[in-house]
Amino acid sequence: MGFRLLLVLTFLSIPFPGLAAEVAGVKLPDEDQKLVLNGAGLRKRAFFQVYAIGLYLPEKKTGAAEAINAPGPKRVAMHMLRDVGADQFGGALTDGLKDNHSEAEMKALEPRIRQLLEAMAALKEAKEGMRITLDWVPGAGTQLAAQGKPVGAPIPGEDFYRALLRIWIGEHPVQSDLKKALLGG
Repeated sequence: MGFRLLLVLTFLSIPFPGLAAEVAGVKLPDEDQKLVLNGAGLRKRAFFQVYAIGLYLPEKKTGAAEAINAPGPKRVAMHMLRDVGADQFGGALTDGLKDNHSEAEMKALEPRIRQLLEAMAALKEAKEGMRITLDWVPGAGTQLAAQGKPVGAPIPGEDFYRALLRIWIGEHPVQSDLKKALLGG
């Protein structure tokens, strides 16, 4: 490999602050609410593109456990690429939780899962083009928002937010290449 090509490849691999990631035509900003984009990817189901997703943390983390347990605020931002009913969306999240938690852990999370599903039901449908965020707000809880507007009350407990993160970056993620992408791979 020539020196110039090596130099160009090295230059292209350097992350530059302020540059956005683009996934399936959706631009995800490099920063969101003073958090940095840890990684971004595409959630697919069969051959359908469901949503582009970005994971935002106070600082970049490459390990799943580091990202899940990172102190401070966090954000999962999903940009819907197709219409998905609240029941279907909530069911997919619940399945992702079940895949990463024991029966006893699920039982402990149950009231808060129900609270999240009720908030999602208020949306009725995650429409194509809609931006849905799940934020961990220290001292307040997990806040679901659609198009920047809070939906439902904050859900208490950082353990609940960590449980949600395991859907995408846990031991049994909903999609392995998505886990890798969200962890900056």
